[in-house]
Amino acid sequence: MEKEHKATDLDSLRDMRWKTLSSKYIYDDRWFRARADSCEFPDGRIIEPYYVVELPNWCNTIVVTAEERVILVRQYRYPIDQTILELPGGVIEKGEDPKAAAKREMVEETGYTSDDIEFLMQSAPNPAVNNNTAYFFLARNAVPTPSTNPDLFEDIDIVSFSRQEFIELVRDNRLLHGVQVGPAYAALVKLGWLQFV
Repeated sequence: MEKEHKATDLDSLRDMRWKTLSSKYIYDDRWFRARADSCEFPDGRIIEPYYVVELPNWCNTIVVTAEERVILVRQYRYPIDQTILELPGGVIEKGEDPKAAAKREMVEETGYTSDDIEFLMQSAPNPAVNNNTAYFFLARNAVPTPSTNPDLFEDIDIVSFSRQEFIELVRDNRLLHGVQVGPAYAALVKLGWLQFV
């Protein structure tokens, strides 16, 4: 039977953490590490193997110009065989501050820069399998710089949308990268472009 709790009570609920009994890497390279763990539930049950995929942390930024245009990138995603719109961003290098990474990636991918960048939110992209964190930022008053510095294996188009067009893209499910949808809505609220009644 379900129990009712207030959000403020969540920290006082029972400890549900598992104990790691053993861990073995079954694949290991720069971008993708996978391990098989043996885990014990709090009540003593054992689950094995439990597969964990270790992926790098990454960042994305909602880039907004002074004219209230939102800068997105358009790129082909091989696993789903589709060309989609995304928030600019990429992998956070080891030891790199997420905000600094967001600024670096914004310049590299779009050619825009901003001194008005604020943390928006973070999320666990797929906590049942992956161990990484995604960090999201909002950059306002972004301005173009002379050139981008794209990654060798990135083939992207830089596109911009008006305030209303961006609202419609989000509302009409045109942003297919699932982890970016929540931050897009959060940015709309933060910017005052979307209000709850």
